[in-house]
Amino acid sequence: MSNPPTDLAHPFDQALALEPLGDHRWQGHTSPAYANMVGPFGGLTAAQALAGVLRHSECLGDPVALTVNFAAALASGPFEVIARPARTNRSTQHWVVEMQQSGQTVLTATVVTAVRRQTWSADALPMPKVPAPNDTPRTFREAPVEWIKRYEMRFLEGHFPTAWDGREGGSRTRLWLRDDPPRGIDFASLAALADVFYPLIWQRRALRVPIGTVSMTTYFHATAAELAAVAGGFILGEARASAFRNGYFDQTAHLWSEAGALLASTHQLVYYKE
Repeated sequence: MSNPPTDLAHPFDQALALEPLGDHRWQGHTSPAYANMVGPFGGLTAAQALAGVLRHSECLGDPVALTVNFAAALASGPFEVIARPARTNRSTQHWVVEMQQSGQTVLTATVVTAVRRQTWSADALPMPKVPAPNDTPRTFREAPVEWIKRYEMRFLEGHFPTAWDGREGGSRTRLWLRDDPPRGIDFASLAALADVFYPLIWQRRALRVPIGTVSMTTYFHATAAELAAVAGGFILGEARASAFRNGYFDQTAHLWSEAGALLASTHQLVYYKE
Protein backbone atom coordinates (compact mmCIF):
# COMPACT_ATOMS: atom_id res chain seq x y z
CA MET A 1 0.00 0.00 0.00
CA SER A 2 1.38 3.45 -0.95
CA ASN A 3 2.10 5.89 1.82
CA PRO A 4 2.12 9.40 0.28
CA PRO A 5 3.64 12.33 2.18
CA THR A 6 0.89 14.30 3.87
CA ASP A 7 0.69 17.63 5.59
CA LEU A 8 -2.85 18.21 6.78
CA ALA A 9 -2.12 21.94 6.93
CA HIS A 10 -1.80 21.87 3.13
CA PRO A 11 -5.09 22.49 1.29
CA PHE A 12 -4.53 19.49 -1.01
CA ASP A 13 -4.20 17.08 1.91
CA GLN A 14 -7.23 18.61 3.59
CA ALA A 15 -9.23 18.11 0.38
CA LEU A 16 -7.96 14.54 0.06
CA ALA A 17 -9.07 13.50 3.54
CA LEU A 18 -11.18 10.32 3.44
CA GLU A 19 -12.89 8.62 6.35
CA PRO A 20 -13.11 4.80 6.12
CA LEU A 21 -16.68 3.48 6.26
CA GLY A 22 -15.88 -0.21 5.82
CA ASP A 23 -16.88 -2.54 2.97
CA HIS A 24 -14.48 -0.81 0.52
CA ARG A 25 -16.16 2.55 1.13
CA TRP A 26 -14.76 5.95 2.08
CA GLN A 27 -16.43 9.26 2.82
CA GLY A 28 -14.96 12.52 1.58
CA HIS A 29 -16.10 16.10 1.20
CA THR A 30 -15.77 18.66 -1.56
CA SER A 31 -13.29 21.45 -0.87
CA PRO A 32 -14.05 25.16 -1.38
CA ALA A 33 -10.30 25.66 -1.96
CA TYR A 34 -10.59 23.66 -5.22
CA ALA A 35 -13.89 25.04 -6.50
CA ASN A 36 -14.27 25.42 -10.27
CA MET A 37 -16.88 27.22 -12.35
CA VAL A 38 -19.26 24.25 -11.98
CA GLY A 39 -18.43 21.81 -9.20
CA PRO A 40 -14.88 21.10 -8.00
CA PHE A 41 -11.65 20.98 -10.03
CA GLY A 42 -11.71 17.68 -11.92
CA GLY A 43 -8.08 16.91 -11.15
CA LEU A 44 -8.86 16.92 -7.44
CA THR A 45 -11.87 14.65 -7.97
CA ALA A 46 -9.65 12.21 -9.88
CA ALA A 47 -7.12 12.34 -7.03
CA GLN A 48 -9.86 11.63 -4.47
CA ALA A 49 -10.95 8.58 -6.45
CA LEU A 50 -7.34 7.37 -6.63
CA ALA A 51 -6.89 7.98 -2.90
CA GLY A 52 -9.61 5.43 -2.21
CA VAL A 53 -7.33 2.83 -3.79
CA LEU A 54 -4.01 4.06 -2.38
CA ARG A 55 -5.32 4.01 1.19
CA HIS A 56 -7.00 0.64 0.88
CA SER A 57 -5.40 -2.07 3.04
CA GLU A 58 -5.41 -4.47 0.07
CA CYS A 59 -3.60 -2.14 -2.35
CA LEU A 60 -0.71 -3.86 -4.12
CA GLY A 61 2.19 -1.72 -5.36
CA ASP A 62 1.86 1.72 -6.94
CA PRO A 63 -0.57 3.02 -9.58
CA VAL A 64 0.48 2.69 -13.20
CA ALA A 65 -2.83 3.69 -14.84
CA LEU A 66 -5.89 5.68 -13.81
CA THR A 67 -8.99 6.23 -15.95
CA VAL A 68 -11.81 8.42 -14.66
CA ASN A 69 -15.15 9.05 -16.34
CA PHE A 70 -16.99 12.12 -15.11
CA ALA A 71 -20.69 11.30 -15.12
CA ALA A 72 -21.78 14.53 -13.40
CA ALA A 73 -20.32 17.49 -11.53
CA LEU A 74 -20.20 17.07 -7.76
CA ALA A 75 -22.37 19.34 -5.67
CA SER A 76 -20.87 20.95 -2.58
CA GLY A 77 -20.99 18.50 0.29
CA PRO A 78 -20.11 14.92 1.24
CA PHE A 79 -19.59 12.05 -1.18
CA GLU A 80 -18.62 8.37 -1.00
CA VAL A 81 -15.80 6.56 -2.81
CA ILE A 82 -16.23 2.83 -3.35
CA ALA A 83 -12.90 1.21 -4.30
CA ARG A 84 -12.94 -2.55 -4.90
CA PRO A 85 -10.11 -4.79 -6.13
CA ALA A 86 -11.59 -6.69 -9.08
CA ARG A 87 -8.57 -8.99 -9.59
CA THR A 88 -5.18 -9.40 -7.98
CA ASN A 89 -2.34 -11.14 -9.79
CA ARG A 90 1.24 -11.77 -8.66
CA SER A 91 2.44 -8.25 -9.44
CA THR A 92 -0.59 -6.37 -10.77
CA GLN A 93 -3.97 -5.43 -9.39
CA HIS A 94 -7.10 -4.14 -11.11
CA TRP A 95 -9.52 -1.85 -9.30
CA VAL A 96 -13.05 -0.65 -9.96
CA VAL A 97 -13.91 2.70 -8.38
CA GLU A 98 -17.19 4.57 -8.11
CA MET A 99 -17.95 7.93 -6.56
CA GLN A 100 -21.49 8.54 -5.35
CA GLN A 101 -23.32 11.54 -4.02
CA SER A 102 -26.89 11.47 -2.69
CA GLY A 103 -27.22 7.91 -3.96
CA GLN A 104 -26.28 8.87 -7.54
CA THR A 105 -23.12 7.94 -9.43
CA VAL A 106 -21.04 11.01 -10.30
CA LEU A 107 -17.81 9.25 -11.36
CA THR A 108 -16.63 5.84 -12.43
CA ALA A 109 -12.98 4.84 -12.62
CA THR A 110 -10.55 2.00 -13.11
CA VAL A 111 -7.09 1.82 -11.59
CA VAL A 112 -4.22 -0.55 -12.30
CA THR A 113 -1.54 -0.88 -9.63
CA ALA A 114 1.67 -2.88 -9.90
CA VAL A 115 4.79 -3.89 -8.05
CA ARG A 116 7.50 -2.43 -10.27
CA ARG A 117 10.72 -4.33 -10.78
CA GLN A 118 13.97 -2.73 -11.86
CA THR A 119 14.53 -3.28 -15.58
CA TRP A 120 16.13 -1.55 -18.54
CA SER A 121 14.42 1.84 -18.80
CA ALA A 122 14.52 4.86 -21.12
CA ASP A 123 12.42 7.92 -21.91
CA ALA A 124 11.47 7.94 -25.58
CA LEU A 125 10.01 11.46 -25.32
CA PRO A 126 12.66 13.92 -24.09
CA MET A 127 11.70 17.06 -22.22
CA PRO A 128 11.58 20.13 -24.48
CA LYS A 129 14.38 22.65 -24.10
CA VAL A 130 12.75 25.58 -22.30
CA PRO A 131 13.82 28.39 -19.94
CA ALA A 132 14.17 27.39 -16.29
CA PRO A 133 11.31 28.08 -13.87
CA ASN A 134 13.19 30.90 -12.14
CA ASP A 135 13.67 32.56 -15.54
CA THR A 136 9.94 32.38 -16.28
CA PRO A 137 7.57 34.91 -14.65
CA ARG A 138 4.64 33.65 -12.64
CA THR A 139 1.48 33.99 -14.69
CA PHE A 140 -1.43 34.19 -12.26
CA ARG A 141 -1.60 36.36 -9.17
CA GLU A 142 -5.37 36.60 -9.21
CA ALA A 143 -7.65 33.94 -10.66
CA PRO A 144 -11.35 33.71 -11.61
CA VAL A 145 -11.84 30.37 -9.79
CA GLU A 146 -10.41 29.08 -6.53
CA TRP A 147 -8.59 25.96 -7.70
CA ILE A 148 -6.20 27.93 -9.92
CA LYS A 149 -4.91 29.68 -6.79
CA ARG A 150 -3.76 26.29 -5.48
CA TYR A 151 -1.11 26.07 -8.21
CA GLU A 152 1.86 28.17 -9.20
CA MET A 153 1.83 28.43 -12.98
CA ARG A 154 4.53 29.92 -15.20
CA PHE A 155 3.46 29.81 -18.85
CA LEU A 156 6.06 29.39 -21.58
CA GLU A 157 3.68 29.01 -24.51
CA GLY A 158 -0.05 29.04 -25.15
CA HIS A 159 -1.28 31.35 -22.42
CA PHE A 160 -4.95 32.37 -22.24
CA PRO A 161 -6.05 34.48 -25.23
CA THR A 162 -5.49 38.19 -24.67
CA ALA A 163 -8.82 38.90 -26.40
CA TRP A 164 -11.85 36.64 -26.72
CA ASP A 165 -12.48 37.62 -30.33
CA GLY A 166 -12.77 34.27 -32.10
CA ARG A 167 -9.35 34.53 -33.69
CA GLU A 168 -7.89 31.07 -34.31
CA GLY A 169 -4.57 30.16 -32.73
CA GLY A 170 -2.44 27.17 -31.85
CA SER A 171 -3.39 24.01 -29.98
CA ARG A 172 -0.37 23.59 -27.69
CA THR A 173 0.50 24.97 -24.28
CA ARG A 174 3.63 24.65 -22.11
CA LEU A 175 4.12 25.76 -18.54
CA TRP A 176 6.03 25.17 -15.32
CA LEU A 177 3.72 24.31 -12.44
CA ARG A 178 3.63 23.09 -8.85
CA ASP A 179 1.36 23.10 -5.83
CA ASP A 180 0.98 26.43 -4.05
CA PRO A 181 2.19 26.37 -1.36
CA PRO A 182 4.82 23.83 -2.53
CA ARG A 183 4.19 20.26 -1.46
CA GLY A 184 6.05 16.98 -1.89
CA ILE A 185 4.66 15.27 -4.98
CA ASP A 186 3.01 11.83 -4.86
CA PHE A 187 0.68 9.85 -7.10
CA ALA A 188 -2.46 11.65 -5.93
CA SER A 189 -1.03 15.11 -6.51
CA LEU A 190 0.42 14.00 -9.87
CA ALA A 191 -3.05 12.83 -10.89
CA ALA A 192 -4.38 16.30 -10.10
CA LEU A 193 -1.50 18.06 -11.88
CA ALA A 194 -2.34 16.08 -15.02
CA ASP A 195 -5.58 18.06 -15.28
CA VAL A 196 -4.37 21.63 -14.71
CA PHE A 197 -4.26 22.50 -18.43
CA TYR A 198 -6.99 24.90 -19.47
CA PRO A 199 -9.32 23.73 -22.29
CA LEU A 200 -7.31 24.05 -25.49
CA ILE A 201 -10.39 24.91 -27.53
CA TRP A 202 -10.23 28.31 -25.81
CA GLN A 203 -6.75 28.84 -27.22
CA ARG A 204 -7.63 27.40 -30.63
CA ARG A 205 -10.64 29.66 -31.15
CA ALA A 206 -10.37 32.44 -28.53
CA LEU A 207 -13.97 31.81 -27.54
CA ARG A 208 -14.95 30.94 -23.96
CA VAL A 209 -17.35 28.13 -24.88
CA PRO A 210 -18.76 25.82 -22.16
CA ILE A 211 -16.64 22.68 -21.72
CA GLY A 212 -16.41 19.63 -19.49
CA THR A 213 -14.00 16.70 -19.31
CA VAL A 214 -15.81 13.45 -20.05
CA SER A 215 -13.01 10.92 -19.63
CA MET A 216 -9.35 11.16 -18.60
CA THR A 217 -6.62 8.52 -18.46
CA THR A 218 -3.28 9.08 -16.76
CA TYR A 219 -0.29 6.75 -17.04
CA PHE A 220 2.25 6.97 -14.23
CA HIS A 221 5.81 6.35 -15.42
CA ALA A 222 7.62 7.29 -12.20
CA THR A 223 8.05 5.18 -9.09
CA ALA A 224 7.22 6.46 -5.62
CA ALA A 225 10.95 7.00 -4.97
CA GLU A 226 11.33 9.02 -8.18
CA LEU A 227 8.39 11.21 -7.20
CA ALA A 228 9.84 11.73 -3.74
CA ALA A 229 13.05 13.00 -5.35
CA VAL A 230 11.07 15.76 -7.07
CA ALA A 231 10.05 17.03 -3.60
CA GLY A 232 8.38 20.45 -3.95
CA GLY A 233 10.06 21.29 -7.26
CA PHE A 234 8.47 22.44 -10.49
CA ILE A 235 6.92 20.15 -13.11
CA LEU A 236 7.04 20.98 -16.82
CA GLY A 237 3.69 20.34 -18.47
CA GLU A 238 2.94 20.27 -22.18
CA ALA A 239 -0.53 19.70 -23.63
CA ARG A 240 -1.83 19.65 -27.18
CA ALA A 241 -5.04 18.79 -28.98
CA SER A 242 -5.41 16.62 -32.08
CA ALA A 243 -8.96 17.26 -33.29
CA PHE A 244 -12.03 19.36 -32.48
CA ARG A 245 -15.10 17.77 -33.97
CA ASN A 246 -18.87 17.65 -33.41
CA GLY A 247 -18.83 18.71 -29.78
CA TYR A 248 -15.74 16.83 -28.53
CA PHE A 249 -11.97 17.28 -28.62
CA ASP A 250 -9.05 15.35 -27.25
CA GLN A 251 -6.16 16.69 -25.18
CA THR A 252 -2.83 14.88 -24.71
CA ALA A 253 -0.33 16.01 -22.09
CA HIS A 254 3.05 15.06 -20.63
CA LEU A 255 4.63 15.98 -17.30
CA TRP A 256 8.41 16.07 -16.69
CA SER A 257 10.49 16.77 -13.60
CA GLU A 258 12.98 19.64 -13.66
CA ALA A 259 15.67 16.96 -14.08
CA GLY A 260 14.00 15.87 -17.34
CA ALA A 261 12.38 12.59 -16.23
CA LEU A 262 8.99 11.86 -17.79
CA LEU A 263 6.70 11.39 -14.79
CA ALA A 264 3.30 10.88 -16.42
CA SER A 265 1.38 11.09 -19.67
CA THR A 266 -2.33 11.72 -19.90
CA HIS A 267 -5.10 11.82 -22.46
CA GLN A 268 -8.60 13.17 -22.06
CA LEU A 269 -11.79 13.67 -24.03
CA VAL A 270 -13.54 17.00 -23.53
CA TYR A 271 -17.08 18.02 -24.40
CA TYR A 272 -17.72 21.53 -25.73
CA LYS A 273 -20.88 23.37 -26.59
CA GLU A 274 -21.46 26.02 -29.23
